Amino acid sequence: MAVCVAVIAKENYPLYIRSVPMENELKFHYMVHTSLDVVDEKVSAMGKALVDQRELYLGLLYPTEDYKMFRKLHNSYTDVMCNPFYNPGDRIQSRAFDSMVTSMMIQVC
Repeated sequence: MAVCVAVIAKENYPLYIRSVPMENELKFHYMVHTSLDVVDEKVSAMGKALVDQRELYLGLLYPTEDYKMFRKLHNSYTDVMCNPFYNPGDRIQSRAFDSMVTSMMIQVC
């Protein structure tokens, strides 16, 4: 069940956060930022030495039965990135992406 969707930039900051229900939005923002801190600590603990790339793998982050939902999210994200008017690194403000995420979250709830 998806209650929060976050898209993270490669520089480790959120480009998009959406949560349902809205009254828990601050809680999910906190969880996303805390998770980003954990990833940042793990990467920085490895240092600049030559490290086995498999160490960066965090594990499966979603159940395999949710693959179809993930694929739909990924396709919509790809559409945003391919938009010639989108500047990579800016917050995602696409109405189409937002409505797809909202419909996906309502469908799951």
